[in-house]
Amino acid sequence: MTDNKQTLQSAAYDVKLLFPVLFLVGIGLVMVYSASSALALKKFSTDYFFLKKQALFALAGIIALVLGRHFPYKYFRSLTYPFLVLSIIFLALIQIFGLGYSAGGSARWLRLGTFTFQPSEFARFAFIIYLAYSMDKKGEHIKNFSVGFLPHVLVLGIFTALIMMQPDFGSVVILGTITWLMLFVGGVRTSHLLSSLAFILPIAYFFMVNAQYRLKRILSFLDPWQYPADEGYQIIHSLMAFGSGGIWGAGVGKGYQKLFYLPEPHTDFIFSVIGEELGLLGVLLILGLYALILWRGISISRNAEDTFGAFVAFGLTTAIILQVCVNMGVTLGLLPTKGLTLPFLSYGGTSLLVNMASIGILMNIGATKKD
Repeated sequence: MTDNKQTLQSAAYDVKLLFPVLFLVGIGLVMVYSASSALALKKFSTDYFFLKKQALFALAGIIALVLGRHFPYKYFRSLTYPFLVLSIIFLALIQIFGLGYSAGGSARWLRLGTFTFQPSEFARFAFIIYLAYSMDKKGEHIKNFSVGFLPHVLVLGIFTALIMMQPDFGSVVILGTITWLMLFVGGVRTSHLLSSLAFILPIAYFFMVNAQYRLKRILSFLDPWQYPADEGYQIIHSLMAFGSGGIWGAGVGKGYQKLFYLPEPHTDFIFSVIGEELGLLGVLLILGLYALILWRGISISRNAEDTFGAFVAFGLTTAIILQVCVNMGVTLGLLPTKGLTLPFLSYGGTSLLVNMASIGILMNIGATKKD
């Protein structure tokens, strides 16, 4: 009787984690259609174009979640280096071998026949697995500079160089922050981490000031109203969307800024459309759902059966929440403009697949938690 009960518990899904994720995906389907219908009608003569594709992405994402839930996370140990090498190959194929294609001025997508995906999303997942495996393996030697700090930073440097060739400064910032936080939680000396900041910040400053479009983004972030027709255009119309939404919102489908005023309303700026159409209450609902994901992710990490599972859970949760913070910060004018989508809500296949698979892996780790 006890064995049967344990089997049922191990096969169960974490409802406290599954509910907010599926709720967000459902809201995302509705809001992707609302945000993209006018654009789709103009470009493809059907207002359902992006909705149909997002529905297929959502279905594939649910399958990825189920697979992640039932694939024993401990097997990722043996896949660490194959994933790492595969990620480097995918990132290299974009620039070095010319198989990537551009959108919005950056070559971030890899097209193999009719199949298209964003290698940086998979690279982030693979790097989290690598960090978790490496830190777990090194154990008490993690405080040694040449063992616990330097190798991880060198591998990060390879990923950073390849991603910056696209260029995708936002993904580099996310990956670097995940690395810093995971190394901190893993026990790397604080002095090593702080010294790395002293080295990295001048390099980041160099890249920002020596790229004209990045410098314009910084200036428009500081005062978007001085660049209303240029770099400040997105931020201004995003703030207008939130401002006109009020407490209750204009209603689903009744937003104004998505009608060819707000660029990328169904991807990078879908949160602005939510703010306009669902109002403050809708925004608070979205924040509450993400807070549930954060709470469950950290709880799973703290109660994981082993150190490897704890690190993987922490890294996957951090990756999702960091992307949420950056996307929302951009749409609210709190951060410079970055081309990052909002997890589970924005239109996009690779991001949804990787994030849904990550949730499944979190559930698998949680199902084997300590008593």
